[in-house]
Amino acid sequence: MRKNSIKNTRLNQEVMRELSSIIRDLKDPRIAMMTTITDVVVATDLKTCKVYISVLGSDEERENTMAGLKSAEGFIRRELAANINLRNTPTLTFISDTSIEYGVRMTKMLAEVTNEDNH
Repeated sequence: MRKNSIKNTRLNQEVMRELSSIIRDLKDPRIAMMTTITDVVVATDLKTCKVYISVLGSDEERENTMAGLKSAEGFIRRELAANINLRNTPTLTFISDTSIEYGVRMTKMLAEVTNEDNH
């Protein structure tokens, strides 16, 4: 796997910042208030972009948020093209990221194990 260049890393951060702003301003009621972009990976040819989304809430809220983002994909892409001057505006793919929830669950499990050891 190739390591990201400085230019590509900077582009990923800029796209992430713009997408966060665009998603925050969406008026779709399906998109949960606690929606966070955890990572953005723009391909080196600028054709595709993987957007990792974390939703704080239930599984139903996560599913609704992903459906809302998928339906608004064209609008989000158009806004991204207007805000960032790129040769190509990448096709967006939204991916549900559950790593934060997994980390919280593991932390709780570790806390339970250490509490059992202390007693």
